[in-house]
Amino acid sequence: MKCPYCDHAESKVIDSRESKNGFTIRRRRECLACTKRFTTYEKIEQIPYMVVKKDGQRQRFDDKKLLNGLLKACEKRPIAIADLEEIVEEIETMLQDKAEKEMRAEEIGQYVMRRLHELDKVAYVRFASVYRDFKDVIEFKEELERILKEK
Repeated sequence: MKCPYCDHAESKVIDSRESKNGFTIRRRRECLACTKRFTTYEKIEQIPYMVVKKDGQRQRFDDKKLLNGLLKACEKRPIAIADLEEIVEEIETMLQDKAEKEMRAEEIGQYVMRRLHELDKVAYVRFASVYRDFKDVIEFKEELERILKEK
């Protein structure tokens, strides 16, 4: 494992933790040359999971793409990255539990919106505005009013 700071090839593992679903191991490492610390993740490689898009096309499930979308929605919001990683892991677990190893993009979007709604209303609205592809300000306003009524 090369150090991302100095490219030295040797490091020592300081801490290892298994994710909740047991499919990922997070390792905290320290470079033996520069002593800087970095994190690596180990995953069990399995059958690729597929996402069925709105137009019927199938695309490989990309946890990094989903996490990046969540990070954009939660930018400058008081939400821990661990919470977002947990959402991604929950979706991966749902995919692993399915016999056909695929899920409609709509199901993923609905699940993410539900979880974001619980965590942070602003992040929810940001994600929903992209996911639902609001056509105009009126649709956006209606969604905001619905959220305000809940309070």
